[in-house]
Amino acid sequence: MPTIKVQESIMTFSVCDHALLRHRMAVLRDRATPSDTFRETLAAIGAILASETLRDLPETTAEVATPLEVMAHPVLAGPAPALVAVLRAGLGLLEGARRVLPEAPIGHIGLVRDETTLQPSGYMARLPPDIAARGALLLDPMLATGGSAIAAAAQLKAAGTTRIRFLCVVAAPEGVANFAAAHPDIPVLAAALDRQLDARGFILPGLGDAGDRCFGT
Repeated sequence: MPTIKVQESIMTFSVCDHALLRHRMAVLRDRATPSDTFRETLAAIGAILASETLRDLPETTAEVATPLEVMAHPVLAGPAPALVAVLRAGLGLLEGARRVLPEAPIGHIGLVRDETTLQPSGYMARLPPDIAARGALLLDPMLATGGSAIAAAAQLKAAGTTRIRFLCVVAAPEGVANFAAAHPDIPVLAAALDRQLDARGFILPGLGDAGDRCFGT
């Protein structure tokens, strides 16, 4: 599992190693992929990433009666973490994560990026009331400059959440470094680490604007 060191802090950054995920990424990157296929593929990637990052949730045992006998079976030790989507594009990942963890409550954080300054501004936040106890899985397809992810994670921490994991589809080295500097305690799992940002703050080779492609805008 690769790590990135920034200002003497260690943040765990991982790229998910999965053949099916890489195959889905080819569909997502293709500029000819229509919005409906893009949305479904993004959801499939969200399910794969959520399954991978949640593999080490705390467990205990519970008594389960099968048709043949009673057994002690592993179950989650506590409540499921909340799934928190950064609007808009995070909704695509959310659909897949819900398939994996349907019992999880849902939160939304609305952020919009100024295309000139590349800085995010918030316009809404709706989080489950017990999110501090549950922890959160933060969902945003793109980690470009890192501004939106940094702001969203700060909102989760302001709500008392100390156990946060961040899922993204495509990350740029600049965004990974910026996020690590701001939140070295939050592990990040990505489907791909791309080459760099262009002058507009878009990831190269990337997949374009995930929100626009997801919703056909």
